[in-house]
Amino acid sequence: MISTLHILYAGQALCLLLTFQTSVQSKVPVKLREIALAEARQGIAVDARSIYAIDSRAVAKYEKQSGRLIKRWQASPAHPLIHLDSGVVHEAKLYCGHSNYPALPMSSSVEIWDCESLEHIGSHDLGSNWGSCTWIDRFDDRWWGVFGHYDRFAAQNGKDNRSTVLVQFNDDWQPLAQWTFPDSLLTLFKPMSCSGGSWGPDRRLYVTGHDSAALYVLRPPASGSVLEWLATVPVDIQGQGIAWDRSEPGVLYGIKRRPRQAAVFLFPDSRQTPDKSE
Repeated sequence: MISTLHILYAGQALCLLLTFQTSVQSKVPVKLREIALAEARQGIAVDARSIYAIDSRAVAKYEKQSGRLIKRWQASPAHPLIHLDSGVVHEAKLYCGHSNYPALPMSSSVEIWDCESLEHIGSHDLGSNWGSCTWIDRFDDRWWGVFGHYDRFAAQNGKDNRSTVLVQFNDDWQPLAQWTFPDSLLTLFKPMSCSGGSWGPDRRLYVTGHDSAALYVLRPPASGSVLEWLATVPVDIQGQGIAWDRSEPGVLYGIKRRPRQAAVFLFPDSRQTPDKSE
């Protein structure tokens, strides 16, 4: 029998959930500007002075304020990269997810550039354990990356986009934990996968699909292995990589593949960082 106390607890839990979701959905972003970036096709990264536009086989550094091209790196026989995706700036280095997409079996790596010179300075092989690395980020002294699977390859490798996972790594890129995505969110990603992601100043994970004009707000669950989908925030991007600007809390960069530009947004309510226990 359902007691009055059970009903009271259920009502309180529902109120807390609705309050939490409303607080996320109230963060209506304000578009600050758009910047033409010829390489804005796969992803984007940002630091205090520069924007890094990421194409499948090229990375370009632009002056943050003027949008002026500073340097450009292109894959070559010496660095035969195939499919770069979104990345993050950490300690004056640009880290990008990379894969052999659309080849099978899928394999991935992390590629590293010096931000000042834009010289390619390192690579870390992630193997073929998880899938195609679509983005990486640095948060809470850990590396995080998503490895996508795609419906188009299901007949060959037995995995559709439901095999997409978020993996947490230590500093040596050893896996520590992993989570799957909610089925309802993966349905929106179909037939592709999660294409971009970045941890926000509110300690929530913001991710994108392949081409949708939305951010999906997630967090790891208190128990279990499926990420919690908290809210959806409409935003004028076309999926792909995103990057929170850690030098300007509340500012997020996304891309529009057509007409190859970055879109910059301010989330006014994201400047306050909640307690870690939230």
